[in-house]
Amino acid sequence: MKLFVTGGTGFIGSHFINYAHKAGHKVVALKRANSMPRVKLDKEPIWIEGQLDDEFCDQIDGCDILIHLAAHSPNPPYDSLETCLYWNLNASLKLFNQAHRAGISNFLVAGSCFEYGKSGERYEYIPVNAPLEPTMTYPISKAAASVAFSGWAIDKSVNLQILRIFQVFGEGEPHSRLWPSLKKSAMSGSDFAMTKGEQVRDFIYVKDVAKSFVSALKFENILPGNPIIQNIGTGCPQTVLEFSEYWWKKWRARGDLLVGHKQYRDNEVMRYVPQI
Repeated sequence: MKLFVTGGTGFIGSHFINYAHKAGHKVVALKRANSMPRVKLDKEPIWIEGQLDDEFCDQIDGCDILIHLAAHSPNPPYDSLETCLYWNLNASLKLFNQAHRAGISNFLVAGSCFEYGKSGERYEYIPVNAPLEPTMTYPISKAAASVAFSGWAIDKSVNLQILRIFQVFGEGEPHSRLWPSLKKSAMSGSDFAMTKGEQVRDFIYVKDVAKSFVSALKFENILPGNPIIQNIGTGCPQTVLEFSEYWWKKWRARGDLLVGHKQYRDNEVMRYVPQI
């Protein structure tokens, strides 16, 4: 199939492109000016340079599926709510409408576990129909987008899958996040300052996320106007401290984990574990 992919140079997008090519798909990928793939690509896609609110009618024409992996401000410190809503909802919806007019009826969207927000703490394993109670600007915009995209899919009678990704980690991850920061300190022999690490998360390897998205391209049992939401994780809860200690030992770090030397973020949600 011919795929139109947003966020092609991103953390998940780069891995997705590699696996999509391995599966035999042709990829047209949108990227911002001067952005580079997070990991080495085995094969280059057809790159389209631009932003989500540009016009792409010619490039979308002939594509079978739109895979929406692009996200604005997915890592703290988050941008303003207004800006997050513009890019993650309004500009994205504009692109969806272009794709629909071009004849695309299959839409695959990357959601976020952080859409669940505070409701995540009320569930041992979060079901996809749990209330969305996000606490910060980026998660709020993603939750709003999930609701809007679902309603749009019903209105347009198209096939929509939203895959809510839990705590993804791995090669190509932004340097400010936990796993690459931990690895940098371990490799350099430095100490690593962290919170108490009591947050419970479902850590999933980025290549497994990419494979899940490629498998979803089959659109099995997806009906027009009946959007499907799935959680993408392992179903295996782990505290941030347990995760950090595992990798610290695996990398044979010479420094110390300075547990409790950092404060939790404001409005930190302490548990995100999906029902798979």
